[in-house]
Amino acid sequence: MDSKELQQIVACGETSTVQFKEHFSNQDSIAAEMVAMSNACGGMILFGIKDKTGEITGLPYPEIQQINSMLANIATNLLRPVIYIQTETVIIDGHSVLVVRIAEGDNKPYKDLHGVIWTKQGADKRKVMENSEIIRLFQCSGMLYADEQPIPFTSEKDVNGSILDEFIRKEYGREKESFGVPYTELLQNLNILRGDKITLAGLLFFGKNPQQFRPTFMIKAVSFFGNNIAGVNYRDSKDITGTLPELFEKGMSFLKANLHSVQAGQGFNSIGQLEISEIALEELLQNALVHRDYTRNAPVRLLIFDNRVEIISPGCLPDGLTVESIKLGTAVVRNPFIASFCAKIMPYRGLGSGIIRALKEEPDLEFMNDPERMQFTSVIGRVYDDKIDDPTNGSEGINDHINDHINVDEGANDHINDHINGREGANDHINDHINGREGANDHINDHINGREGINETAALILAFLEKNPGAKGGEIMLFLQKGRATIVRYLKSLKEKELIEYRGSRKTGGYFKK
Repeated sequence: MDSKELQQIVACGETSTVQFKEHFSNQDSIAAEMVAMSNACGGMILFGIKDKTGEITGLPYPEIQQINSMLANIATNLLRPVIYIQTETVIIDGHSVLVVRIAEGDNKPYKDLHGVIWTKQGADKRKVMENSEIIRLFQCSGMLYADEQPIPFTSEKDVNGSILDEFIRKEYGREKESFGVPYTELLQNLNILRGDKITLAGLLFFGKNPQQFRPTFMIKAVSFFGNNIAGVNYRDSKDITGTLPELFEKGMSFLKANLHSVQAGQGFNSIGQLEISEIALEELLQNALVHRDYTRNAPVRLLIFDNRVEIISPGCLPDGLTVESIKLGTAVVRNPFIASFCAKIMPYRGLGSGIIRALKEEPDLEFMNDPERMQFTSVIGRVYDDKIDDPTNGSEGINDHINDHINVDEGANDHINDHINGREGANDHINDHINGREGANDHINDHINGREGINETAALILAFLEKNPGAKGGEIMLFLQKGRATIVRYLKSLKEKELIEYRGSRKTGGYFKK
């Protein structure tokens, strides 16, 4: 490491992988820090830097030698198992800084001489107290996987034979009798049985009643009125049980049943498109089921609010993973046997690309990794049904508005023409914008060139409002043939840029170009 690189690291301050020490302080404190980094994703301790200010003070040569010796003693004699460190001295502006590198350990969990297991939490460290977290550390070492563990009080009799037969026929194109091995041995070879008991993976995919033995490995799904989880009123609530493929199918059915569909340019007899990308929902739900922490006795939760959907998976991200890294496709397989079965039975690829696909479908998707509560949450924004036309003023919702127009006594086409196009017919109106007296390109260019940050879709909205002042969000959606979330996003952006405004009441108001 050169001085420039080290200066850049110091300038970023302390993190979960970088700690500052002006001098060697307490031996136990240094030992705890080394344990925490070994149990997490590794890191560096920089001696000769003030931890409060990041000021580079440096160390004299004798002190550097002394610290090197003390660190070697700690790593060898005061930690279990033994860890290996690397040290080097880097000169910055005449100041000597001792850089101590601690790699992520291969034999987790590590503990200090007092038997305390430490791990990192941000720039700080904390004690590991729960058995489930200790098991998770064993998992990270590849020494233990929760999904391969045998389930007490189970036997091959708890395997659903019809599900197994279907799996074997689909995967191998054969009947199970053709393998020429005893039934028990076949189950063991498939990692469904371990000894005489079903593995967790086997139970969750081939069990007759998985929740009989693991009652919390289910989905709790609730659709609330409002946006507060503490609300006492809800639209729908289900405890979803079954095998993992059944949990996935039933979970998707619950989401589809409690989310809205929008027409988005489709025919009037069409069921419409789900307001949230179905691809994104599938990827996130599968991710929650496959990669959850099965050492924790907690269900996956599907929570639908008026303004968002939350998919909550027990357990935070495995060591070494961050929200930023999973967005780039980095994956750590926490449950390899479950992942293997999922790849064969469910629309799961197991390549770390699920999050990337979800983000492509829903760019505003948010992730929250919560080590304190030991959970990982995916948050997908949706729009208030009664505040679609104007998110700030609460005007009429798109679905309601469309229904008002579709269900009236007049013919659908005539009515839509009246409301979307004002006095002009739909075709004439569209032609005016695309083919007619005002060329679309010219009109769009007028807006693009005159208004910074306006793209083609936003320019079309402005052009539409110029011809149809007071139009509602549903009319704009039908004209552009785009989904509800997209229209709302553009309307909000244009309002913030003070290019449009909403005038009037919820029922009678509409958008106007400024």
